[in-house]
Amino acid sequence: MQNAPSSRRFPQLFSGLLALSLALLGGSFVAAGAIRNLKQADDTLEVTGSAKRPIRSDYTIWRVSVSSEQPTAQAAYQELKNHTERLRRYLKEKQIPDDAIALGSIDASKVPEVINGRETGKILANRFNQRFEIRSSDVNRITQLSQQVTELINEGIPIASESPEYLYTQLSKLRVEMVAEATKDAKARAEAIARSTGNKVGRIRKAKTGVFQITSPNSTAVSDSGVFDTSSINKDITAVVSVEFGVE
Repeated sequence: MQNAPSSRRFPQLFSGLLALSLALLGGSFVAAGAIRNLKQADDTLEVTGSAKRPIRSDYTIWRVSVSSEQPTAQAAYQELKNHTERLRRYLKEKQIPDDAIALGSIDASKVPEVINGRETGKILANRFNQRFEIRSSDVNRITQLSQQVTELINEGIPIASESPEYLYTQLSKLRVEMVAEATKDAKARAEAIARSTGNKVGRIRKAKTGVFQITSPNSTAVSDSGVFDTSSINKDITAVVSVEFGVE
């Protein structure tokens, strides 16, 4: 008679444990489903996009210099002064404005006597050099002038002309436009990849802009720090963007 209550309590306890087990099992399935959904929501696709444009330099820097060499410093300086004045007149004749011309400091050095590879301590001559720097947006005029200035050699003026440097001054604006183009290219590539796997491209998760490569036309030069060509009037500019998209 005393065992009857215990017998009645056992089925109730068993039923409670069974219900608890089912609840835990169901919760596990729900949690597993949530984890799977979370994992799918975190799937990403990282793609690199690029954009390339031809550009033409709109600014140039040209350096040219005259020199003199005479036995005395006074004679060398006077000769250099005459050469400098002649070059100034020449530039004016070629319609280069004064505000486009900048003179550097005069470099002075001595020419020692050397016998059998050793200096004797005797000074043979004094050498002076005057550098000009011309900056202009008239790219064609300066290019042509840099090729013609050696005409002064026929007048007995020792002149040295460097190749002009060619620059593009609208890079800040162009960079913004090209980053947008490169990002569109990255999205197009991501969509092509996603379609092949039956997925869709979601929103951008992360984006990183690479360095710009400014090269001579059709060049394959690339550098981690970027290439900035100044030797060519016409150039190619390439932008690269790495974009991480969500996948739906």
